[in-house]
Amino acid sequence: MNKQRLITELQSQGLQFKQASSPTVGRKAGAGPSDHRAVIVEGTTVMVPVYTATAGKSPYSVDLDRGQAMLYQDETPIAPIGLPETPHFYQLTTTEGIPYWKIALLHSHDVLATTVLQTCLRYRDESTACQFCAIEKSLEADRTIARKTPEQLAAVAEAAVRLDGVKQMIMTTGTPNVRDRGAAYLAACAQAIKARVNLPLQAQCEPPDDFIWLERMKAAGIDSLGMHLEAVDPEVRAKIMPGKAQVPVSYYYEAFAAAVQVFGWGEVSTYLLAGLGDSLETLIMACEKLINMGVYPFVVPFVPITNTPLADHPAPDSDFMFRLYQKVGELLKQAGMLSNNMTAGCAKCGACSALSTFEN
Repeated sequence: MNKQRLITELQSQGLQFKQASSPTVGRKAGAGPSDHRAVIVEGTTVMVPVYTATAGKSPYSVDLDRGQAMLYQDETPIAPIGLPETPHFYQLTTTEGIPYWKIALLHSHDVLATTVLQTCLRYRDESTACQFCAIEKSLEADRTIARKTPEQLAAVAEAAVRLDGVKQMIMTTGTPNVRDRGAAYLAACAQAIKARVNLPLQAQCEPPDDFIWLERMKAAGIDSLGMHLEAVDPEVRAKIMPGKAQVPVSYYYEAFAAAVQVFGWGEVSTYLLAGLGDSLETLIMACEKLINMGVYPFVVPFVPITNTPLADHPAPDSDFMFRLYQKVGELLKQAGMLSNNMTAGCAKCGACSALSTFEN
């Protein structure tokens, strides 16, 4: 099995850790990637579902009790697999006694990620909540704090760079209001981080009501911007994310065009969660439009997260994902839009998707 196919299947079907005492350093719930952990497959670090119901039925497994970490498919060893070590900055705490890992987490092997506001105005109302979202689950489980201050984020970022060689940082947020939609707080956080350490930053939020916030985020030190559609078809959006769907796709495209003017071609991205209901053709058409605008479409397989309304929704078929990756990868290649050229962000990290392996 080639590397592209293997990563695609692992991210769609998940991975079982056979022994209960497995040192699985992963992430349950939260804003994403949720119920995942990082593994190294043929030299590439990828985030793979391990805590989901889908993963519990996966034909792929790792059994550390057998000695060297080896990936098995239906009990047949197919490839050695690496497990990144726990980062050193996780051992530190703030002066208030808050562990650094409650403020920001290591994603992949060199990416620092945080949800600066762990609450969302849409989350607690069934009529507005995104059905795939688990942003407040990790807060309820005391695995994070509700609001990370700019000073806390700056301290953690400095330590992660110094102790663990982190190369970029991603900040996302729950939506606090229907005006700036988190842009103001992201800008404040970015300003504090950049004053402490020279670290490439991506911010992620819904499109603000006034595009002046795009310029303010850029001026604060944010290098790349993510505004996530998740789904494209209006009927799918209304069903899966009724509150967020009140911001129409047309407004996202207006915001994308404005953001490209501010951040530059290829420095703006959007998540597309394949498997929520959009057809293959719909996703490909959207990706082509986005690429032509200068926006990187970060295509990711939907992962059904435990204790969410979509917990039992099936993950997308790996053949579906492979066909989607092939087409989108070709579009990216033709446009010369490569994830590695982005300054910071989920697409640059690439660990939650096999897409980057299809760019070449």
